[in-house]
Amino acid sequence: MCNDTFQFLLEDYRTVWKNRILQTGDKAAEDILKDAIRRELLDENSHPRVRKPVNDKYVSSSRRILDSQLSPESKIDLLRLHMELMEQLN
Repeated sequence: MCNDTFQFLLEDYRTVWKNRILQTGDKAAEDILKDAIRRELLDENSHPRVRKPVNDKYVSSSRRILDSQLSPESKIDLLRLHMELMEQLN
């Protein structure tokens, strides 16, 4: 995927997860997006005592993407990124 694609997907990700604080700084859109997805899968946005297993977070994230108003192409691309990062975490 090209940089423009990651920028577009990052904006789509922000519409699905509206209250997520995404650290930007000097990072590229690809790095910001992958970091946000990784944190989501690891449930780092929750208190440690209530964190869910990675597989549960993957399923709930996938459902959230599929239930969103995003275009089919964006849904597929975000699901692919989630799958790729999930494989890296396992």
